[in-house]
Formats: sequence, C-alpha cells, structure tokens
Amino acid sequence: MQVIQTTIPDVLVVEPRVFRDARGFFKETFQRDRYAEAGIRGEFVQDNISRSCRGTLRGLHFQIQHPQAKLVQALSGRIFDVAVDLRRDSPTYGHWIGRELNDENHHQMYIPPGFAHGFCVLSETADLFYKCTDFYYPEHERTLLWNDPAVGIRWPLETEPVLSDKDRRGTPLAQIESYRGL
Repeated sequence: MQVIQTTIPDVLVVEPRVFRDARGFFKETFQRDRYAEAGIRGEFVQDNISRSCRGTLRGLHFQIQHPQAKLVQALSGRIFDVAVDLRRDSPTYGHWIGRELNDENHHQMYIPPGFAHGFCVLSETADLFYKCTDFYYPEHERTLLWNDPAVGIRWPLETEPVLSDKDRRGTPLAQIESYRGL
C-alpha cells in the first residue's frame, strides 16, 4: 500500500494494493499493524455503510465529545470525500481537503479525530464504507454548514445537493469554535 500526505498533514490518502486477474480483484482494506506503521493508529470500534443517490450530500458531521477518526472508502460508485479541520490549536484550523474515492481507484481517506466529515455522490448511487475509532453518540453529533463561505468547500456538484434537514441547518464555523472536545 502507498500512503499519501495531503495539504493537511494528519489527513492521509491510502492507495491499497489491488490484485487483479480474470476473476476480478482482491485487496486488503485494513491490517492493523501495517496501517499503524503508516500513521493510522487507534482502535476501530464501529463499521458503517451508507448508500446514497447522485447529488446527495451528507455532512459535514462531527462529535463534540467522543470525536471519531474515520477510514473511508467507496465500495461502489464515486464520491467526493471531504474533511474539515476543527482542531482549534491546529495551523490548518478551518481548512478542508477533498478527494474523489471510487470503486476503480480503491483509495481510502483517513480522517483523524477533530475533523468534520462529509461527502457528495458523483455517480448514480454510491456505497460508502467507513471504520470509526469511537461509537456514534447522537447527543454529541453536530453538523458544520456544508456551504459555509468561511470554509469555502468547492463541491463538484452540477445542481443543488440533496440534503437532510439536519445537514441543511448546519452550524457555521464561527459558531463551532465554542464547542468543547475538539
């Protein structure tokens, strides 16, 4: 596997080795020791899968207590995956990184604790799989406003996204600064 640094040093892109033949392919999606050597540490305690249709935007989610690291990959389809640094003492606070993950490039994105995470779907449908280092606590979940001009994410969407009410009512970055646990 190859690990690529991004413009936010703690966010990593993993390019796993994919072994292809006439039957299809095989890839190792996680191996604790190998990933730890690459800088992806922490005990993953929960796995999640979501399916979404074209134009869906989910996020930008984070937990104010029990922050989660995530290892994200697209099992089918194409997504634009985004992480926003919410760590107040970080030199990249408020910066974002986005990367296309799809079922052809097999890339994964590692997002450490203290980041908001979201994605939009670029294909007809997409199945997303991600591992988390802490459990989901709905009472601690918050949403950063997906189109906050202070963050300036350039979502590659041709039309208005399909959003949940929760994501439509996200909080601007300026108001997130008061949250604890990040």
